[in-house]
Amino acid sequence: MARTLVPLAQGCEELEAVTIIDLLRRAGIEVVTAGLEAGEVKASRGVVLLPDTTLDQVMDQAFDMIILPGGLPGSDHLDNDPRIHELLKRMHSEGGYTAAICAAPKVLASSGLLDGRKATGYPGVLDGMDLPQVDVDLQPVIRDSRVITSRGPGTAMDFALELIEVLEGKAKRDEVEAALVRP
Repeated sequence: MARTLVPLAQGCEELEAVTIIDLLRRAGIEVVTAGLEAGEVKASRGVVLLPDTTLDQVMDQAFDMIILPGGLPGSDHLDNDPRIHELLKRMHSEGGYTAAICAAPKVLASSGLLDGRKATGYPGVLDGMDLPQVDVDLQPVIRDSRVITSRGPGTAMDFALELIEVLEGKAKRDEVEAALVRP
């Protein structure tokens, strides 16, 4: 079974965080949610989330994928945390997957993980950064090798289904998607 880490920062986008956690768990994927600090995380629209653990407690654990929910100021908090960059760079160097949605692809960019890749994000979030080596595109979800990015809350389900396919295969993705009764 694949094992994933979803760091939760104050001000994260709750629709993205919960959709990712829910769909991956429906697929039988282990999802560990970790707060940047101990206690509850108040998301961008006031929803209170209770992480499984703290980031400090999982720093030395192995994961197949690190998934960053977006939202503001949540993505800024992730980007300003050196532990997140350490984990992302380690995951990348070990051949694991990194994924980010909405404003969080800027965290991947700050870690240098988007260099030479095609990526997407919330409109304007990557445009404001000096990223001459990144091919920014408007697709809902982009997988470029082991880096996966997505646009925003409206693409969260497509993003989560792509993550399932990457980790567990197309058959598992189709199974989870069929049960969602999507049009």
